[in-house]
Amino acid sequence: MSRTAIFSRVRPSRVIASVVALLIAAIWVFPVYWMLSSSLLPNVVLTSTRPRFVPWGGSWDNYLSVLSGGSFLRALAISLQVTLIAVAVSLIFAFLAALAISRFKFRGRKSFVLAVLFIQMLPAEGLFIAQYKMMSTAGLLNTVIAVSVLYIAAVVPFTIWMLRGFVAGIPAELEESAKVDGCSSVSAFFRITFPLLAPGLVASGVYAFLQGWNEFTIALVILPRQDMRTLPLWLRSFIQASQARETDWGQVMAASTLVALPVIIFFLIVQGRLTSGLVAGAVKG
Repeated sequence: MSRTAIFSRVRPSRVIASVVALLIAAIWVFPVYWMLSSSLLPNVVLTSTRPRFVPWGGSWDNYLSVLSGGSFLRALAISLQVTLIAVAVSLIFAFLAALAISRFKFRGRKSFVLAVLFIQMLPAEGLFIAQYKMMSTAGLLNTVIAVSVLYIAAVVPFTIWMLRGFVAGIPAELEESAKVDGCSSVSAFFRITFPLLAPGLVASGVYAFLQGWNEFTIALVILPRQDMRTLPLWLRSFIQASQARETDWGQVMAASTLVALPVIIFFLIVQGRLTSGLVAGAVKG
């Protein structure tokens, strides 16, 4: 095929759409690149009138300064504990609830689904006083358990609704066929149905992980003590400490990168399952 024929088959509208998509992607990626680039440069360069778009001559000094205090590692440990507990428990509860809604017919089933949606619509700010008093009365302020419980309560409603679509999209006849072949109900479920739900569980787990990792206001209310801070709270206090003197933007960008790094690693691990899960969830009612 000649070069002329190849160019004649390319539609101008497709080329324009591709260029626009690349421009949008570049605009979206640029803040992340600027954060990474700035984290490698000294504050003298960042506060100069001439921006430096490529971090030539950069170093890891900003990261070493942020990590030298030790407060980051403690905040990282607390965030990991809270987030992993919230993800594991919310997936268990949401999975069982979604299975019950999709597979069994019982009185109040529709009311339960509506209640899940109604709870999801409640503004979180309206619950802060009640949550604080509840945890204070129970003696759970400044504890990982208190924040984990509130994160689970915030994440479970939407996770139930999300997993319901995946469970409903798997025909119950598959389990019945397995039972005909000699499998028990439990064996048929774990051999046939559960593997098909893996993408949905991953997609729901990513949502729960992001909610728990990035949540700020609940942690601010329930964790007032300085030595009990999640990473978002630590980043805020780090920025405030920087603003008390001349703001060191290199260290601020390094701290922001360290907070975002676990999320990036998590996405790299589950991105394959996440893509298939989102596509499956879009076509399974």
